[in-house]
Amino acid sequence: MTTVRIWFTKTGEASYISLLDLQRVMQRSLKRSGLPVWYTLGFNPHIYMTFACPLPLGQESLVESVDVKTEVEQPDLEAWKRALEPVMPLGVAVTAVTLPKCKAEQIASAVYTVRLPAGFAEGLDRYNTLDAAPVLKKSKRGQKEIDLKEHCPRLDYVQDGDEVCFDMLLPAGEGLNLNPSLWLSFLQEQCGVDPTRAHVLRKRLITKNSEDFA
Repeated sequence: MTTVRIWFTKTGEASYISLLDLQRVMQRSLKRSGLPVWYTLGFNPHIYMTFACPLPLGQESLVESVDVKTEVEQPDLEAWKRALEPVMPLGVAVTAVTLPKCKAEQIASAVYTVRLPAGFAEGLDRYNTLDAAPVLKKSKRGQKEIDLKEHCPRLDYVQDGDEVCFDMLLPAGEGLNLNPSLWLSFLQEQCGVDPTRAHVLRKRLITKNSEDFA
């Protein structure tokens, strides 16, 4: 059994596809491609898939991936890419098909670019002057208060036309997974920034060894 990693972008309207719906999208696309993917056994067989570090709704990404299995020992990865490209929906584009070098558990952080209308620069300045930025992070295990300043002391933005943009390097591991949406919620409550005007793009996933997830 061989594991194949399919890399894809998730942009535009596709950013509003939930993980559950994305699983359905990939199931249908893989079936349409005719590729020799492996199905689980049992009464209701389905394609075995594992997604690495799924995104919240509304955020875009250049580095999404899903792992599938095949009984082919040496799959033609370029042929896989060519077969998948025409069957993907709008906003989901296959960028590469590879053999995995890292496990998803090795992901430690992610890099995001956030864009906002230039009029919200004052709110970002307000954040930068604060000594602390406490928020409640909800998870399946309950709620936990964290200080956003411990993970991102400043939002060092640059002007880009009628927008301001800044990069964020945030924890994305199994122990702690933070997302720009936490900052946007805080900025809305404390600094007058409208999170619905924000554009969030994930550009990199980084492992515990400070290497790109591959």
